[in-house]
Amino acid sequence: MCEIMRSLVIFSLVCYWLYQVTHNHNTISVASQSTEEDTVFVNGTVAIGRIDDDFVCATIDWWPPEKCDYGTCSWGSASLLNLDLGNDILLNAIKAFSPLKIRLGGTLQDRVIYQRGESPSHFTSFVKDSSMLFGFSQGYLPMSRWDELNIFFKNAGAAVIFGLNALRGRTIDSQGAAVGDWNSSNAESLIRYTVNKGYTIHGWELGNELSGSGVGTRVTADQYASDIKSLQNKVQDIYSGSKLAKPLVLAPGGFFDSNWFSQFVDKAPQSVQVLTHHIYNLGPGSAADLVDKILDPSVLDGISETFRSLQMLIKQSKTSAVSWVGEAGGAYNSGHNLVTNAFVFSFWYLDQLGMAASYDTKTYCRQTLIGGNYGLLDIKTFEPNPDYYSALLWHRLMGNNVLSTSFSGTKKLRTYAHCSKKTQGITVLLINLDGNTTVQVNVSTENGGSSGTLNSEQGLKDSEASKNGVREEYHLSAKDGDLHSQVMLLNGKELTVNSMGKIPSLEPMIVGLSNPTTVAPFSIVFVHIPNITIPACR
Repeated sequence: MCEIMRSLVIFSLVCYWLYQVTHNHNTISVASQSTEEDTVFVNGTVAIGRIDDDFVCATIDWWPPEKCDYGTCSWGSASLLNLDLGNDILLNAIKAFSPLKIRLGGTLQDRVIYQRGESPSHFTSFVKDSSMLFGFSQGYLPMSRWDELNIFFKNAGAAVIFGLNALRGRTIDSQGAAVGDWNSSNAESLIRYTVNKGYTIHGWELGNELSGSGVGTRVTADQYASDIKSLQNKVQDIYSGSKLAKPLVLAPGGFFDSNWFSQFVDKAPQSVQVLTHHIYNLGPGSAADLVDKILDPSVLDGISETFRSLQMLIKQSKTSAVSWVGEAGGAYNSGHNLVTNAFVFSFWYLDQLGMAASYDTKTYCRQTLIGGNYGLLDIKTFEPNPDYYSALLWHRLMGNNVLSTSFSGTKKLRTYAHCSKKTQGITVLLINLDGNTTVQVNVSTENGGSSGTLNSEQGLKDSEASKNGVREEYHLSAKDGDLHSQVMLLNGKELTVNSMGKIPSLEPMIVGLSNPTTVAPFSIVFVHIPNITIPACR
């Protein structure tokens, strides 16, 4: 019976894989196919990291329609000031996470003025002007729009992080540095208004990409430490008499610079709860070799030193702060159409989520939820791009405790594992960067667990999956095998919203435990194995 089941499963997987094959560039090639079989070892003795329940986060930016890169204008009406908050797909896409962290901010946040008192509510925002910092005039946030945003996010069940203007009160010197103390009065006005209206904010973040050498301009670590102390004091004071939960204070929202971050933490060890850093490790969105970089294990591994260094800095300092990736779009200057918003980008994105979690990063904010060429949602239709479904599966399957994995086979297979989310067992993520090799993967525990290998029917008595000796698999692939496709297949079926804008259900394939997991070329698989108990997951 087991052999019959094994044959049927392999036959079905081969059929759906063959369906994807086309002759296009960056698709699976039939000519030189090979198959390998190997074992992923999961060490279940102790967790190597722990992530937030709402680890997955996305950003909404300020960029106006006039924001263009390399001759392409990809932002449309995705700004905080003009995003259509009445769109059903947008609402349902956020609701599907319950909750989704959303970071509101980006480059232009440090050029925003917040309406105060009875000041006029209609100002021209972000007029293109190459002579101005960041290429635009100042922006303006009317409180009527702030009300609309807060009501929408409450209905959607989002946890909001707002990026405050950190350049208020400063001047730019001849060396391009921002000097002087931060003028917090406008931010204080916004925070007080927010509290008085009863709006829940998960965190207030100070500044965007002003750390280290900065982008456009920079602030010294000592000055930033002084400013973050000021913000912390304001938050403590304003929320002291409120029933609202006191929000986190986050900083600096910039690229990791070891010396700068060390000085900042040393000067303000207890004034910040979250250290945020940004990642654009693939270079400019105009790069012709983006796909090659995404599929290159050595390029993917390159960012690990940043994660490792920040983890060690936190461990060795007196701070109680944790680390977040506050913004990550992979390729800067709005990404690249049909790459950073297509199936191929899930290789980079899911690998980033797995790697970040393994270095005890608590939250990972993707640039963007919508906007640019790297949005989780399409800028025109609001339809989810492939990475949206990758993010949703991660959110639903990967639990808090992160497990160490090892794999001795092809370097093109990336492996990550977590205790399963809100259910028994473990979930393993398998990412096949190879377009010519199918990998048959067995999963085994190195130390401890209810069984040494996971090809056993031992497990929980109360689990139907355990009783039946099966596991759940979610195979992700590109429509027609085209890596540039914006349509993702789950177990061979297209994922798309219905006419009511409802996000599709993500149903697994049920596979017998005695069978290895078949990871097709250029595909990604989440494997939920419920019939295993290990010390790290108790």
